[in-house]
Amino acid sequence: MLELQGEAFGQLRQSFGGDTLNTAVYLARCGGRRLRVHYATALGDDSLSSGLLARWADEQVQTGLVQRLPGRLPGLYLIELDAGGERRFHYWRGQAAARSYFETASTALEEQADALDALYLSGISLAILPPSGRERVLALMTRLRAAGKVVAFDNNYRPRLWESVADARYWYSRAFGAATIALVTADDHQALHGLASLESAVSAAQSLAVDEIAIKRGALPTLIGSGQAWQEIATAPVARVVDTTAAGDSFAAGYLCRRLMGEPAAQAAAFGNRLAARVIQHPGALIPREAMLDLLA
Repeated sequence: MLELQGEAFGQLRQSFGGDTLNTAVYLARCGGRRLRVHYATALGDDSLSSGLLARWADEQVQTGLVQRLPGRLPGLYLIELDAGGERRFHYWRGQAAARSYFETASTALEEQADALDALYLSGISLAILPPSGRERVLALMTRLRAAGKVVAFDNNYRPRLWESVADARYWYSRAFGAATIALVTADDHQALHGLASLESAVSAAQSLAVDEIAIKRGALPTLIGSGQAWQEIATAPVARVVDTTAAGDSFAAGYLCRRLMGEPAAQAAAFGNRLAARVIQHPGALIPREAMLDLLA
């Protein structure tokens, strides 16, 4: 999606982002030459879409799974920030091309899935698709899991994207059931299930039948584990939060990068927390690469 940063009716800076795209970019940066990151979505045949593809390629994100749909446009969002760096989003994506990725009989993602080692998607990925598209995503998740591949699902619950909470709960249940790794933001899980407290949301997330679970709790330690075995991984302290956009997306990238490279979950979570702490000290979803070079050493 196209991203606008700044004050409404004031000066705006244009960039790009989107939850899974943010994760793909940070994953490519962190993985360097050891990981080859592909991004699957749909764009239009317009100059803005071409500009996005060029910028993704500059970030070493592979674009061979992207479909170009004539006459369509990318989505757009505006970030508004409060004094504490908490963000409020305004979206224009009702007709975004990404919603139509699965409208063709077959996609490059489905055709090339057997060559992938891992698949990452989010609750937003599911929300923007029609039911038929969601079924195809779930079939792909099930296929890759059966082949022994990593299938990571990040909850990223946005109520406004769903027709009803019951609908969201149904698809989330199926997605978690097909995943090998669950990345759970606790307050999103709380909102999805209408739970009274963050503690109850954490308990509910810990009961998910997923092999590996990472539970993000803001500044509180991240929980890593499954079943009865859990570890607390401290978050990195931040003196001043500028913009919390992409905090969870960058954690997912750092965590998955280190897990795909064979590191233990605790070390992967510690790296993910360090990356997220760096990201929230800068405006926008994607911070300058040079601002995180020391983390990549």
